[in-house]
Amino acid sequence: MPLITWSYMLSTGIAEQDAQHKKLVELINQLNEAQYTGQDKDIQGGALAQLIDYTVYHFGYEEALMNQYDDEDTARHRAEHSKFVQVVEGFQQQFEVGAALVTADLMHFLRDWLTGHIMKTDKKMGQRLAQQGLS
Repeated sequence: MPLITWSYMLSTGIAEQDAQHKKLVELINQLNEAQYTGQDKDIQGGALAQLIDYTVYHFGYEEALMNQYDDEDTARHRAEHSKFVQVVEGFQQQFEVGAALVTADLMHFLRDWLTGHIMKTDKKMGQRLAQQGLS
């Protein structure tokens, strides 16, 4: 069972951003499945690494859009991205040395952070950029 189900409520109205958000949902669901079914550390670690790599790529895309369209909320939005990356990379380091496990609590954090970020920050960005002609 997926941890996150994509719905139109998560849509920002920017087609590429929505496609990338769908990929992030898919990657979180894959990590959740690996954790839930008790797959070994290598599989969980691979899923976690893939999620982090894609997240960094996605944040780069969003930040390039903010720069291109001179978005007014760039500094705060970037700060959210930076803090999230610090948290998940810190977790990954702990996981790799055996000091942390992928748990339901981590999965709920990832779900809540992503959906909250999309609903509060990315949707507002999408509205502002749509006013400038991006779709």
